[in-house]
Amino acid sequence: MSRYVVTGTDTGIGKTVFAAALTAAIDAHYWKPIQAGLEDGEGDADIVGRLAGIPRDRVLPEAYRLATPCSPHRAAEIDGVAIDPASLMPPIQAPLVIEGAGGVMVPVTRDLVFADLFARWHLPVILVARTALGTINHSLLSIEALRRRNVAIHGIAFVGDAVEDGEATIVAMGQVRRLGRLPQLDRLDAATLAAAFATHFRVEDFA
Repeated sequence: MSRYVVTGTDTGIGKTVFAAALTAAIDAHYWKPIQAGLEDGEGDADIVGRLAGIPRDRVLPEAYRLATPCSPHRAAEIDGVAIDPASLMPPIQAPLVIEGAGGVMVPVTRDLVFADLFARWHLPVILVARTALGTINHSLLSIEALRRRNVAIHGIAFVGDAVEDGEATIVAMGQVRRLGRLPQLDRLDAATLAAAFATHFRVEDFA
């Protein structure tokens, strides 16, 4: 059964777009445990539902929906919500893509970061990294934080224009598998995303 956690090296790097592509490719359900920033418009679940082209019932409801656009721990405090980590367990036994918020060290509460949650779930993690300047540092730090918690890293997926030396350096120094690279798309919709994923990734790597 294909079950993965999709996390990133930072926020706004294309993690949600990759999660949508993966959800469609492996015919999975999608779950974002905590969504912060809803006052800014649609949430990631809405984006994934649209870009993955999956039935709405395969997009599972968030455990927490927070209005304030900042780290979940602070968004919850501002919104007057207490996040209970015990409620943040994968909700179904089925093919599933779980998307974290921001990077691996983003706080869920004042004493828990997302990497800690990933360790509790015992699911393989896919790290999404942009290819722009600074990604080597961010990627290697993220890999180190996951490994310190004994989180299994399924591989790394890049997003952006090809930067062969940077990507190869991360793969070699981080000792992780390169799954592929999702290029920037001039038109982003379910069809173009599915085609790009099929071109640049091998679905058998996610079986």
